[in-house]
Amino acid sequence: MQRIDFPIATARLILRPFRPEDAEDVGDYQGRPDVARFMRWEPRGSEDVRAAVEQMAWETQLGSDGDCLSLAVVEPGTETVIGQVELVLLSAEHRQGELGCVFHPAHQGKGFATEAALAVLHLGFDTLGLHRVIGRCHADNAASAGLLERLGMRREARFIGTEFFKGAWRDDLVYAMLRREWSADRPAGCSPTTAGPPLRSPKA
Repeated sequence: MQRIDFPIATARLILRPFRPEDAEDVGDYQGRPDVARFMRWEPRGSEDVRAAVEQMAWETQLGSDGDCLSLAVVEPGTETVIGQVELVLLSAEHRQGELGCVFHPAHQGKGFATEAALAVLHLGFDTLGLHRVIGRCHADNAASAGLLERLGMRREARFIGTEFFKGAWRDDLVYAMLRREWSADRPAGCSPTTAGPPLRSPKA
């Protein structure tokens, strides 16, 4: 697939590859029980955070099925990493991707997650030429479901009892967007980067 140039700038954020020195900022949210609640990992200690950041630092391009692009979301004024966004290449042949994100609770409710996720959708559809991008979340994760809906993604399914997850059976919600749906919702030449204003008024 096409090589990705970094950093990616939006109206208020910088998206860039992770660096080892980001471990302290990442630990501030990955170590929190309220952040880990719906994740497949438990709250992470410093060693686990460093290992996660080292892994994410390698995830900078999408070439083969299963590759993950992991980007640190940085607040320019403070240079603090306030969250992470991911784009997984599910199928190069069928041009399918999956969007994911995790943010520090102190920076939620300000539109940052929406702004960063829009930039990743722009990257997926307009730069990499993906046909379809999905988003999945725990059925009880109202914040993630709300984000996916604000992005304009369609809820396609609720899968019941997909796995035994942290002591209970888990249901998953699946959302999706096609490239034609993305393009239809945007004026010609408009993108969620510094080339123009955000495409929607972000709410969370």
